[in-house]
Amino acid sequence: MAGHSKFKNIQYRKGAQDAKRAKLFSKMAREITVAAKTGIAEAEKNPRLRNAIISARAENMPKDRIEKAIQKAVGGNDDAVYEEIRYEGYGPGSVAVIIDVLTDNRNRTASEIRSAFSKNGGSLGETGSLGFVFKRKGVIKFNNDQFDENTFFEYAADAGAEDIISEVNEHTAICISEDFGSVRDTLTEKIGNPTSAKLEWVPQNLQPINEEQAEKMLRFIDVLEDNDDVQTVYTNLEVSEEIMDRIKNK
Repeated sequence: MAGHSKFKNIQYRKGAQDAKRAKLFSKMAREITVAAKTGIAEAEKNPRLRNAIISARAENMPKDRIEKAIQKAVGGNDDAVYEEIRYEGYGPGSVAVIIDVLTDNRNRTASEIRSAFSKNGGSLGETGSLGFVFKRKGVIKFNNDQFDENTFFEYAADAGAEDIISEVNEHTAICISEDFGSVRDTLTEKIGNPTSAKLEWVPQNLQPINEEQAEKMLRFIDVLEDNDDVQTVYTNLEVSEEIMDRIKNK
C-alpha cells in the first residue's frame, strides 16, 4: 500500500453549466430510482441506494429531487424497465474505455454507443475484453479539509484499504470489491459521510497520450457523457498537467 498512488482515472468534466448539471441530476435520479426498485427503498438497508444518495448529495442534488426519485420507485410511477449494460472499447490514442449505462431501450443505446466510437476514432470491443486493464474496486472519497494525509492513511489502512491517495482537494481509499461495504462503513464512523462511495472500474495501467490525441479523447468522452443513458465513463487516460493546461487555455 502506498500513501501516494499513480492511479489517476481521469474523468473529464466540462464546466458546470445549467444544462450539464440538469443532465447529471437526471442520471443520478435514474440510478436512485433503479436502486430503490431493486431493493428495499431505505438507504440504511439498501447499499446501492445508499451509495447513489451519497453521490447525489456530493453533487448538491436537492433533497426533494432525491426523495422524488425514491418515491417514483415506491409509488410505482415509473413503468420503465432499465437494463444495466457495460460497453468496452478503445478511444483515440488507444485509451481503454468502459461505459456503464442504464437504458430502457437496448437497441437504441447500442446504436448510439457504436456510432460514438466510430465517429470519434474509437473501436468498440466485446464485454470483458478489458478485464486485464480494469479491476472492479471500491472507491471511497472524502474532503481533505478536516484531517491531514497521515491521519487519513492511518484510518484507511486500519479499515482495510489496499491503496490510499491524497490529492489537492480529497483523500481516496481504494479496496477490493468484497471489502467495500465494511471499509466504507468503518471510515464513515471515524470521519463522517464520504463525498463519494461506490464500486468503480479502476485502471491497472495508464495510457499516456499526446496533445492531439488528448483533445480527441476528451471530445469523445463529452459525446459519451452527453448521452442520457450513459451513467459513468471510465478510462485509463493519462494526460500531463502541461498538456491539460494548454487544452484548457485554447
